Amino acid sequence: MTEREQEKRDAARAAADLVEDGQLVGLGTGSTVAHLLPALAVRALAIRCVATSPETARIARELGIDVVDFSGIEHLDIAIDGADQIDEAGWLVKGGGGAQTREKVVAAATTRFVVIASSDKAVARIGPPIPLELLRFGLDATIAGLGEVRLRDVPPSADGGLIADYFEQFTDPDELTARLDAAPGVVGHGIFRPALTADVLIATNGHVEHRVLH
Repeated sequence: MTEREQEKRDAARAAADLVEDGQLVGLGTGSTVAHLLPALAVRALAIRCVATSPETARIARELGIDVVDFSGIEHLDIAIDGADQIDEAGWLVKGGGGAQTREKVVAAATTRFVVIASSDKAVARIGPPIPLELLRFGLDATIAGLGEVRLRDVPPSADGGLIADYFEQFTDPDELTARLDAAPGVVGHGIFRPALTADVLIATNGHVEHRVLH
């Protein structure tokens, strides 16, 4: 196992210990969450989970974790997910796996959103690329209105959106967030405001730093 993979596993195991019996749990998507799922399974808790991607749902079920549809559920107790960038102010960039829209829906519906990461994900300030999910209808017009955007050569999201990345430099994440939120044709994007996140767990050299944001 590489040093980075060991850090991901350390952060994931620390986050799994935060989950309590009887909770409704949101499960993220990506390589760090891949370490979370077995760490949760081995605890054999009586929990129900909502997954942000079909792949996470499939692996979780294979491990014996109870995964339910995110339907008829208004609130989650805790959700755990990785991030591509985490800056010193608590801004996140997510969506390397293309599930950023669902991940944000889950984060917003959760009392305690916990982010887990290896040390290389910590940055001074977030920057491009910013993952996007775009509506297929009017795609060229949407991209023209946004600026430097490149479509990924990947399958659509689980909800049919096209996955792309925004590459223009920016200095104010709040301003860019507002612009992307307001842009017609943008289904979702990968900038997460600090207010969404309760805890950040970053693993470095066998130690897990626990930052409590709120």
